[in-house]
Amino acid sequence: MCVICFMKALVHVFKIYLTANYAYNFRSWPVDFRWDDSLAAGGGSGHRALTCAAAAAGVWLLRDTALGGDARGRAPRRARSQALCLLQQIRELPSQLASYALAHSLGRWLVYPGSIFLMTRALLPLLQQGQERLVVRYHGRRAKLVACDGNEIDTMFMDRRQHPGSHGRGLHLVICCEGNAGFYEMGCLAAPLEAGYSVLGWNHPGFGGSTGAPFPQHDANAMDVVVKYALHRLRFPPAHVVIYGWSIGGFTATWATMTYPALGALILDASFDDLVPLALKVMPHSWKGMVVRTVREHFNLNVAEQLCRYSGPVLLLRRTQDHVVNTSGHLPPLPPSDVEGNRGNELLLRLLQHRYPAVMGREGHATVKRWLRRTGSPEQEAAVYARYRVDDEQCLMLLRSYRSQREKQLEDPEACDPHGPAFPWLVGQGLSPRRRRQLALFLARRHLKNVEATHCSPLDPEDFQLPWKL
Repeated sequence: MCVICFMKALVHVFKIYLTANYAYNFRSWPVDFRWDDSLAAGGGSGHRALTCAAAAAGVWLLRDTALGGDARGRAPRRARSQALCLLQQIRELPSQLASYALAHSLGRWLVYPGSIFLMTRALLPLLQQGQERLVVRYHGRRAKLVACDGNEIDTMFMDRRQHPGSHGRGLHLVICCEGNAGFYEMGCLAAPLEAGYSVLGWNHPGFGGSTGAPFPQHDANAMDVVVKYALHRLRFPPAHVVIYGWSIGGFTATWATMTYPALGALILDASFDDLVPLALKVMPHSWKGMVVRTVREHFNLNVAEQLCRYSGPVLLLRRTQDHVVNTSGHLPPLPPSDVEGNRGNELLLRLLQHRYPAVMGREGHATVKRWLRRTGSPEQEAAVYARYRVDDEQCLMLLRSYRSQREKQLEDPEACDPHGPAFPWLVGQGLSPRRRRQLALFLARRHLKNVEATHCSPLDPEDFQLPWKL
């Protein structure tokens, strides 16, 4: 009896030790995976589509056109500065210094409040409970990853491949990108985890056990090593990797799918198209110029732009009681039907306009906007859908026929996008305005799902589902 009691006490002490070591001594843990380990290993032919030149050379970010240049062809900052006249540099220097000071003080705390030390200390008991729950109940495996900037990224992996479930959900890995005050110990990974998927959670730089500061470049560097870890160490096929981004996590989620186009699917939950409108909503109007400059230079979270560079399956989850990403001007709590100002609407419109420009002409665009304004509840959504008499089977047949024609026209099928013929598609040309409206509504309903919840409410596992595939 004494031996049994002693063993129970020993197990209890061991758990306490693990939890304490987990929280306080992560920096002393050995490194499990580095960002360049996949390059040294060669990657293998199965990941040939993932080793694009941009990712192999280093992590790059898209830049807003307001800053000059764009995306991959944008010259380095030093080269651009040399091209500017000296007088212009002198004129811009005070505003640049003010923008830098704002970004590295109040700005960072507002955009990423979870990186504030006092918040982490206040949440420490809850984080410890979440850590113990993931390790004990779900057999989570913690790992330290090192990004290309030297930051150490804290991750937790729950593997369901041995028991994937009746629908084979455990064979899919969901990489969760948390919000600006979220940690994997108590964040959005709960929904896919309870739904039966394999899950990989990670903390932003400066959050929990991760080192560094959560600026967009550091976030992208962290996401880069997390994806490489999932593919090259955990050995998940790219098509079985799903990226799930909640709130500000939509930035790293869309960056991952843009950079690694063979990844299987993308889910954005309570996310937004661009940070500028949300920043202007909470800052004084007299600060508009400084706010726009600071966001563009230091927090350019251009989610919609990155989203349009991925051609795989996408699902947008729009929370109908979300006041955080709503710019309608109403104070919380929002009226039940106030979804018009939700920035997820802009995400959907940008995505559909990029992928189906012929469908999203004047008639299609106006119809989808009307649908977005009037679909605050399932009843309203069904009523609008029925009013336009959308025939799902007919829309599916039209899309599949167009896709089949595009595939036959490809001279080199191996050069095709991993998900099929590259967007944009010109399907819808020659259709009547009525048919274009119907097709636009069909596509909108397949890419966006309403969830009756607030921004920070835990997502119900039943609401977590993989995106629609044609």
